[in-house]
Amino acid sequence: MLVRLIDRSSSFVNHMARPTKTPMDPTALAKFGGLEVVAKMLVEGYMIGQHKSPFKGSSVEFVEHRQYYPGDEIKHIDWRAFGKTGHYYIKEYEEETNLRSYLIVDSSGSMAYHGATISKFDYARQLAAALAYLLLAQRDACGLITFDTKIADRWEPSTNRQTFQQIVNLLEARRPGKETELSTVFSQILPTIKRRSLIFLISDCFDRIEPLAAALKLFRSARHEVVLFQVVAPEEEEFTFKHPTQFRNLERAGHNILADPYRLRKQYLDKYRQFTDELTRQCGNAGVDYLKLRTDEPYDKGLGAFLDRRLRRKGRG
Repeated sequence: MLVRLIDRSSSFVNHMARPTKTPMDPTALAKFGGLEVVAKMLVEGYMIGQHKSPFKGSSVEFVEHRQYYPGDEIKHIDWRAFGKTGHYYIKEYEEETNLRSYLIVDSSGSMAYHGATISKFDYARQLAAALAYLLLAQRDACGLITFDTKIADRWEPSTNRQTFQQIVNLLEARRPGKETELSTVFSQILPTIKRRSLIFLISDCFDRIEPLAAALKLFRSARHEVVLFQVVAPEEEEFTFKHPTQFRNLERAGHNILADPYRLRKQYLDKYRQFTDELTRQCGNAGVDYLKLRTDEPYDKGLGAFLDRRLRRKGRG
């Protein structure tokens, strides 16, 4: 079973070499100020500067029937309603020029992990704030849900001018909490999203694959478009620990183990790669856009490539 990392010995922390910083490096960005500043720097300095938004869309939604009047276009008559009632009715639609989107951010205990970089949760909320700013800048409705064992914060999608500040305030006030089962929480969230939406799931995805994959398929069955950002720390990817280290389960207090990393490394990396390979496969099967983002990599390396990929796909469509 995949271990949710963890902690390190103090000697490892003191001697860990820190990566070179670039303007889009998540750890460097965090030093510029709060989430509002970081989001604006990311979007205005990079996302909008180098990428058209790949999330813009439009749709039409049925609103109601009304009685037919002379002069109405015949093509709008609901012939099924006529067959049932013997009366002519017009189907009225409301054109939606904006997307509705939810940013669903994991604030469970494992997201608190940080090594040489900012924590996974800090990375996740930087990303969420930037996406909120991008979506609202193009006048798309954006909302937020955070969770650990249950929904913690919720802000319904809106385009009003207070929305970005409210989302930022909720993200800045939130702290990683308790252990969670993603599939259970997602099954709680799904029925509360009444209209078709673009769903951004931001999590380390550390859960059992089968129920998690089933939950993702339920989102797609409800006709939501789903983008899954898996946020990972470099230590989780590479298991670079060298000294006897006490590993601490961040979601279960008191679950600590002192171990020799050399003896654990191969087994851990095999399990971890099996897990991420299966997550990638299941997302593909479910029609979920998937991207792994490391907390030590500049946003333009992963997120920029992802935005480009979506734009190319939208262009082909």
